[in-house]
Amino acid sequence: MTSSVARVQGLLQDHPLVDGHNDLPIAFYELAEYDLDKYDLSISVPKLNTDLPRLRLGQVAAQFWSLWVPQDADSVRRTFEQIDFVHRLVARFPEAMQLAVTADDVDACFKERRIASLMGMEGGHSIGESLGVLRVMRSLGVRYMTLTHNNNVSWADSATDEPVLGGLNSFGEDVVREMNRIGMLVDLSHVSADTMRHALRVTSAPVIFSHSSARAVCDVPRNVPDDVLQTLSGNDGVCMVTFVPYFVSQAYVDWVAGAREVAGDLGLDPLVPAQQKKLKEAYDVPKPRVTLEDVVAHVEHVREVAGVDHIGLGGDYDGCPEFPDGLPDVASYPSLFYALADRGWSDEDLAKLAGGNILRVLRAADEAATV
Repeated sequence: MTSSVARVQGLLQDHPLVDGHNDLPIAFYELAEYDLDKYDLSISVPKLNTDLPRLRLGQVAAQFWSLWVPQDADSVRRTFEQIDFVHRLVARFPEAMQLAVTADDVDACFKERRIASLMGMEGGHSIGESLGVLRVMRSLGVRYMTLTHNNNVSWADSATDEPVLGGLNSFGEDVVREMNRIGMLVDLSHVSADTMRHALRVTSAPVIFSHSSARAVCDVPRNVPDDVLQTLSGNDGVCMVTFVPYFVSQAYVDWVAGAREVAGDLGLDPLVPAQQKKLKEAYDVPKPRVTLEDVVAHVEHVREVAGVDHIGLGGDYDGCPEFPDGLPDVASYPSLFYALADRGWSDEDLAKLAGGNILRVLRAADEAATV
C-alpha cells in the first residue's frame, strides 16, 4: 500500500482529477441560503462533504458543480441563482479556484494549482421547455445538462418515474441536437434506459453519465445497463461512476426495500440516517455496510464492459446523506486510486479515469459544435 500511496499521489500531481458531480450549491443553499459569510469554505465545514481543505487533500483538480433545483414553476430562476452562487464562490477564493468552461481552461487551472470550477444543470426542467434558455445557460458557462432528474419532463422519461414517451419526443430530440450544436454535453444520468438509448441514437457528439453506476452490479433504474455501456465506445462517451450507497450496493438496496415496507406506516425514510435509528425499533435488520470496495466493483465493471477510455468519477458529494466507508467526503478520492493501483491498474489507465477521458469528451463536444 505504501508504494501505491506515493505512486497515486505523484500521478495526481501530474494528471488532473476531474469529478463530474458535486451538489455543494444546493447543499449550501439548504445550510446558509447561499450566504458565503455564514460558513467559510476555506476552512473545515463538517456539516458538508465539501470544503477547500478537503478538496486539496482529495487532489481534486476540477469539479463540475451541479445546478440542481426543485422541479416547479421557479426552476429557471432558481437555476440562475445557483449559477450566481458558483460565480460568487469562485470570486470569494480567487487564489484557490477559477471558473472553467473548456478542457484547456482546466489544464490552465491545473498548472496554476487552482481548482477548475465547471457547471452542469441537473435536470431538463431547468430550461423551462425553451431552447432559448438552454442557449443562455450555455453562454453562462454551463457545460452539461442532465436531461431529467427524478421526474419526467414533458420531452423525456426519467429512470424513476412512470414512462410516458418510451424515450424522447420530437422536442426532446431537438434538445439533444441543439445541445450538440452549442457544445453542451448530453448527460444521461437519471434518465430511463429507453431515453439513454434514444438519446444515443440522436446525438452527434459523445454523451456522459455524470454520476451513474452499473446496473449489472447494483440493479436499480438509476444505473446504466450493460447494453448501453457497450455503446459508449462507438459514441466515445464516458460513464462517471458515482459513490451513492443506494446505487453501488445491492445488499443496501435490498435492505432499503425491506425497510420501506415498515417505514411507510411510520412516516419514515430509510435513506435518512437520523431516521434509521427510530426505524430500527420496528425493523430490526442490520443495515449492510457499504464500502469503497463496492465502488471498486462498479469501476472495474464499467471498465470491462465499456472500456477504459469510457470511465470517470462522479462522486455526488453533498447530494446524498451518507457515503461508503472509506469514501466519506471529497478528501477520499486518492483512497479509491490506491485500491485500483493495488489491483494492477496502470498509471495510464488511472490517468484516464481521473480526468483524461472526460476532458477528451469536453474537447470532442467543442469540436462537434457549430457555433
